[in-house]
Amino acid sequence: MAAGALRVDDLTVAIVLPPKEGFAPGAVGAVGLLVHRLARAGAGGLVVGRGLGGFADVAYEQARYGFGLTEASRYAAGVARMLRRVGPELIEVHNRPEIALGLARRLPGVPVSLFLHNDTQGMRRARRPEDRAALLARLARVVCVSDWVRRRLLDEVPPPARPPAMLPNCIDLPPPPDPVRERLILFAGRVVADKGADLFVAACADALPRLPGWRAEMIGADRFRPDSPDTPFLQALRPLAAAAGVVMHGYLPHDQVLDAMGRAAIVAVPSRWEEPFGLSALEAMAAGAALVCSPRGGLPEVAGDAALYADPAQPGALTEALIALAQDDSRRAALAAAGRARAEQFDAPHAALALLALRRSILA
Repeated sequence: MAAGALRVDDLTVAIVLPPKEGFAPGAVGAVGLLVHRLARAGAGGLVVGRGLGGFADVAYEQARYGFGLTEASRYAAGVARMLRRVGPELIEVHNRPEIALGLARRLPGVPVSLFLHNDTQGMRRARRPEDRAALLARLARVVCVSDWVRRRLLDEVPPPARPPAMLPNCIDLPPPPDPVRERLILFAGRVVADKGADLFVAACADALPRLPGWRAEMIGADRFRPDSPDTPFLQALRPLAAAAGVVMHGYLPHDQVLDAMGRAAIVAVPSRWEEPFGLSALEAMAAGAALVCSPRGGLPEVAGDAALYADPAQPGALTEALIALAQDDSRRAALAAAGRARAEQFDAPHAALALLALRRSILA
């Protein structure tokens, strides 16, 4: 592959995905989805991953494992061997501190940036304050998708010489949504306890009998792929969903998820865990749905005052929020309009320009 085809903004950039991240139509993970959006918006380069195939509109190469004691070190060794041939001027690693450090050690003449999509305090080589301080000192730049992620990174860390940068996640802003919506309450995301999938089913069991003409659906599985495992959590949830009148569709390709969000009147994101960002919430707002979400992690940063918040630790909060929105057409319409306006701030072309400026600042 010619290096000239990989040049973006007069730079040759390599974008390294986590080793288990998909990057192909129909099997793309959340990080791969964001990388693809930025590439199409003008901030691409050579995307490197372990999966077979890729998107036809983005340069992609599969990395083979090298030698090492751990999967991360084997992956870093294989990626480094490939990149010596490509000769990038900048390397961007997504969500794997140990791989970023491994590439910085193996390719000492090339700046390496690390893009954090999750809480570093749960990541290898970043759990302790001294580990996170070392990341900030050794890498060209650490980039956070939300202020919540940034605060977790800097927790108990002395002020670094190179403070972390901020680059929120982005979306492909769809056309203006149809204001006429189906009386549909939708959950779309991983069907796991952390995402509050069981809370959604329980809330619908209480709410739907009081909401004639409304229905509820769930899209998702344990993982973002068609062959996602059938977990004990899913097996236990199915009969509860059936009794509540909630239709579970399982995994669907991302375009079908967005289509459902574009029809639903209400989308719920009832996460128990501290969401590092909340991409599903942003996509729901962009699609014109009224959003109900939990006030955890980065979700309030994304939704601002354009959502109705329901604390997952408060019994009945999600039920009350769903009923309140379903029974109030004007409030639902106002919240949907506010969400769409807020989502416009996260459009991919704006994020791509910010990323290009960040790259230039790193190499200045």
